[in-house]
Amino acid sequence: MLANQTFNPYPRSRKAVYAKNGMVATGSVTASQAGLAILRQGGNAIDAAVATAATLTVVEPTSNGLGADAFAIIHRAGDNQLYGLNSSG
Repeated sequence: MLANQTFNPYPRSRKAVYAKNGMVATGSVTASQAGLAILRQGGNAIDAAVATAATLTVVEPTSNGLGADAFAIIHRAGDNQLYGLNSSG
């Protein structure tokens, strides 16, 4: 089933941001667009996450900050390894 922006049986106030080969999900359309812009320019998911977090610091300052926590599971294709990052506290 393809995404259809014109039909939605459930009311919502947020706008969806779509891309052909990538996805960024945030509570802010502006932050999602910033992450997608990085992906379109050839950046990877980590680059997009940093850009998205920086944008959220500006558009949602009470919900996000530059000194916030970070949790990530990263797969590196070069060495086929999976890494876990716990940058809390």
